Amino acid sequence: MAAGIDIPTDPEWVDEVLLAGPDNQVCLVLGEPVDRAGLRRMVAARQQALTAAGLRAGGSVALCLPPSTAFITNLLAAWRIGARAALLDHRLTAFEVEQAIARLAPQYVVRAEHTSGGALRAFHEVQEKIVANPGGQPSETSHALVQLSSGSTGPSKAIGRTASDLIAEIDRYTAIGEGVPRGGERIVSLASMVHVLGLVGGLLYGLHAGARLVLPGRMTAEAILAAVAAGPEPTTLLGVPFHIELLAAVAEPPRLPQLTGMTTGGELVRAQVHDAFVDRYGIRLGNMYGMTELGVIATDLFGAHRPAILPAPGIQMRDDDGELHIAMENSPYVGLVDPARWSDGWLHTKDAGSVEPGTGLVRVRGRRDSQVSIGGLKVDLSEVEHTLAGLPGVEGAVVVYGKAIEAYVVLTPAASLDDVQAGLTERVAPYKRPRAWHVVERLPRTATGKLVRDQSVLSGAR
Repeated sequence: MAAGIDIPTDPEWVDEVLLAGPDNQVCLVLGEPVDRAGLRRMVAARQQALTAAGLRAGGSVALCLPPSTAFITNLLAAWRIGARAALLDHRLTAFEVEQAIARLAPQYVVRAEHTSGGALRAFHEVQEKIVANPGGQPSETSHALVQLSSGSTGPSKAIGRTASDLIAEIDRYTAIGEGVPRGGERIVSLASMVHVLGLVGGLLYGLHAGARLVLPGRMTAEAILAAVAAGPEPTTLLGVPFHIELLAAVAEPPRLPQLTGMTTGGELVRAQVHDAFVDRYGIRLGNMYGMTELGVIATDLFGAHRPAILPAPGIQMRDDDGELHIAMENSPYVGLVDPARWSDGWLHTKDAGSVEPGTGLVRVRGRRDSQVSIGGLKVDLSEVEHTLAGLPGVEGAVVVYGKAIEAYVVLTPAASLDDVQAGLTERVAPYKRPRAWHVVERLPRTATGKLVRDQSVLSGAR
């Protein structure tokens, strides 16, 4: 861990790392501004309610709340008690939520009793309720947080992080330096707080650094730009490639001198979308590589190394037979002992990539399972997918392998599949070309905006 934050004793770390600061300093804007004194009062009130319900240090609670002050205050209150908090995405179906509760066995579940806001709301007004879970168990580990992985390629994994893990990631953000928002600046976050980018990169880091976290009223380009325009402070947008595509589609955005840059997590932004965004807004567009298992891993916040990235301070990486491995003292997985994912102090990312000797530059080449053998010849499906997605007339593409290579594509109204196929024929060898093509209206995405490559899900999009 880089120097900068002394790790306090649990659960005092919440006060010392996240809630400390001048009483009148506005730290959150979810419709209305919330200063630190107000946030501390709301967290204390939720701590009292959770304690009255029976939650104790070493206990466990699941939060199934939309983005809201209720989500933030219940999470911080649970940590102040010394309990483990599991985060369940509010967009899950009731069946998926019940499956997750059965799997994680929290003692209590905090749900939304009343919610205001529609499907495009970026945050909600919530009246929560605390429900005891008869089959719940106290935490058997030292984890403060449990999250479920995105599930873009298969079933989600339960991932645990201690308070020290979270503090270490906050410290990494601080040590990255230029391109990371500082005190007195603003973060307009478009990333879900249930997942690691929005949670740590937005909420927790913003609270620690004194950068104001702002959520737009709606998840539309107009509302996002209005949130940027609402204050004069230097402002960074935080989101995923989906949000960049949304903003890049604005033909004539307003002049926003306070907008200093945007940082995206997840997959690499398509070249034409990257260029359109930079041309329209005239700001830096940075890329961040991370995993739920340990948060931010590598960055290129100014596009200086695109498509390569540099490890974040304190991160040690290597490539082992074409797979990226990251030094990690303990396994992050809850209830899972799998040497294929973690062994001997190394996290096996399952991402294909390389680490350049000397410079340390990292190239992420997609999922390791995207590399398949066709007639004895190696095919990188991510290479085919990126080539296909870059063709004229293609708005989105996913390439997968079952019995043969298959392509799922979203086309512009004026495009024809014949032209797209002809364009790909010019660019990739015959053995790399899809044998089955599916034109769909949209491509399914995870809650974090990642494209889904699970064929059972993709087949339902036809």
